[in-house]
Amino acid sequence: MSYELLQQLINGLLIGFMYALIAIGLTLIWGVMNIVNFAHGDFLMVGMFTSFWLFTLYGIDPIVSIPICFLILFIVGWGIYRFIVSKVMKGPMLAQVVVTFGVSIFVANLAVYFWTPDFRLLPPTILQGTWNIGNLDLSVPKTVSAFGSIITTILVYLFLKKTRTGKAILATEMDREAALLMGINTERINSLSFGIGLALVGVAGAFLSTYYYIYPQVGSQFGTLAFCIVALGGFGSIGGAFIAGILVGLVQTLGGFFFDPSYKYAIVFAIYLITMWIRPQGLLGW
Repeated sequence: MSYELLQQLINGLLIGFMYALIAIGLTLIWGVMNIVNFAHGDFLMVGMFTSFWLFTLYGIDPIVSIPICFLILFIVGWGIYRFIVSKVMKGPMLAQVVVTFGVSIFVANLAVYFWTPDFRLLPPTILQGTWNIGNLDLSVPKTVSAFGSIITTILVYLFLKKTRTGKAILATEMDREAALLMGINTERINSLSFGIGLALVGVAGAFLSTYYYIYPQVGSQFGTLAFCIVALGGFGSIGGAFIAGILVGLVQTLGGFFFDPSYKYAIVFAIYLITMWIRPQGLLGW
């Protein structure tokens, strides 16, 4: 295997782990509430700007700001569900789709109003430079972000599997009516799930801010890929989103390596369409 190909495989894995973390928050919301959050990518942008302004105004490094981003986005997610999304949960599906789409437009335009459409990039932070291993180059920010995504995913998995609240979330995801009969407060679970879903993109935004351009429309690209990943992995499947995120990262990177880089997203969505045709429920969906 050539060093160039090995380098592309590593790059694909690094970005794939980040995609997986973003998609896990989206699939959690879908699995519990059966609602598509079209504003998911926009809250990734909010997480990136939160990290950016904490560093710019107060000198708090993005790595240190991760718990702050998590907490802020959790509170925002909890509030959006309680005061906006919950009002249409018992309404028609179209109302649920429109409300998250409306939140997406509102958040994106609010960001343009306050922060202008300009592209921003953080100055060097704690995570900077490149590790050289033989002929391979590992970007420090991307590598640490990838490992951070893995650790965050493991923590989410353990929370869902080992804690009382996590098991209540899984029970609600599997059968809402049975969960209600067992005494689970499904409205509380909905609020927690929406908050956790946005908190996860807050963490992803803090990591991304260390090496990616920050601007109000940055969430649209990642949000579209997150929908693709969730569908590939299976709606509501945490493990499926994690595996699909890695696959999309590899396909995107290798597609740009073997073909023209301008085709890399087209290849990703072509594979998505083929997979949906063969297995509509996704890799690990039911």
